[in-house]
Amino acid sequence: MTADTAQSLARLAAERVDHRFKGLPPDADGLTVAELAGQRRNLFTGGFATPVLALSAERLEHNLKLMETYAARHGLAFAPHGKTSMAPQLFQRQIEHGAWGITLAVPHQVRVARAFGTRRVFLANELVDAAALRWIAAELDADPDFELICYVDSVRGVELMDAALRDADATRPVDVVVELAAGDGARTGVRTETECAAVADAVAGTRTLRLVGVAGYEGEVPKADTERVTAWLRRLVALAADFDKAGRFAGLDEIVISAGGSAWFDAVAEVFAEIPELSLPVLKLLRSGAYVSHDDGHYRKLTPFNRVPEEGALEPAFRLWTQVVSRPSAEQAFVNAGKRDAAYDLDLPFAQVIRRDGAERPATGVSVTALSDQHAWLATTPEADLEVGDWVGLGLSHPCTSFDKWQLIPVAEADGTVVDYVRTFF
Repeated sequence: MTADTAQSLARLAAERVDHRFKGLPPDADGLTVAELAGQRRNLFTGGFATPVLALSAERLEHNLKLMETYAARHGLAFAPHGKTSMAPQLFQRQIEHGAWGITLAVPHQVRVARAFGTRRVFLANELVDAAALRWIAAELDADPDFELICYVDSVRGVELMDAALRDADATRPVDVVVELAAGDGARTGVRTETECAAVADAVAGTRTLRLVGVAGYEGEVPKADTERVTAWLRRLVALAADFDKAGRFAGLDEIVISAGGSAWFDAVAEVFAEIPELSLPVLKLLRSGAYVSHDDGHYRKLTPFNRVPEEGALEPAFRLWTQVVSRPSAEQAFVNAGKRDAAYDLDLPFAQVIRRDGAERPATGVSVTALSDQHAWLATTPEADLEVGDWVGLGLSHPCTSFDKWQLIPVAEADGTVVDYVRTFF
């Protein structure tokens, strides 16, 4: 950890707890985050108010170690997608677990990462905003250790970047990778290899940009399955080989080939293991991000570890604790967490456990059927033992929209002891 990073994280620990941070104990107002963490309060008896989102300390560490081991085993550099959490403390822990750098999506996120000392950023997006480019040019010029790579996918985009960087009198070129689209009708990216060459030619015609590789996102492959994803990844590798044969990477130290969301990183590892020998070493850059907390829905169903169980298994690390506030009938109950608190863009939350008088048991016969702004609707069968006042622990789907609803998240050990707090910036 650099001195700048340590100082920035220390400022987070010195932040005062107050009304901005939902779920935290009201009697903790005025304490610093470090002071509150030092008290090691219990999530269930230490004054926390429902709803409150918690990260499992043990599962978080397990997931960090598992992906570190996975990347090393497959010879991959790892730049996890930080937009999942936007939590500088987790960025740092990922870097301490071997990450090459952090992947981000928009300039605001890069500013957050830079404020906390992140040295390497992969911006998995096109960047044509002149104000953002001026800021990035200034960051690159001021810090020779700062490395940034971003997408380009059009000649027009290259022209806009070049104009903004020339107006900013940039002295260091911005490193770019040509983004290969995942297919017709997919999201961003160049659709054909001929167009990729035209974009690369446009980059070569500037002094403000430097082509360092190719990249894309296999999660956008239409009707994705192993065969289609693998075929697209082989196109990506072939594009890099063609660019290399044409001398487009002359003068570099390495060639960047990057892909990898959280659903198909096994296919990325397999295809990247087949990359032929090129004229320079290859940085095989994986960008999966949702692993850090994993989830109980979308990614739990799609994780590559389901296909290759011998590699290990990620563990869902989030639980949203709510409280039953109404039990109007034998078939229905309501808890005090809704759309403002729980991810719901892919799956509804999952009722997992019930706590009453310090005892915890499975949430048998309880399911979430809908969310209002501040309530979850629960359907209950005759076997459900549920009363007003009970705490209900909900599993969540899609960590990307779980982190963004909570600014300060308790990290709790299995017995409920809260050992840390994770600050997010969305």
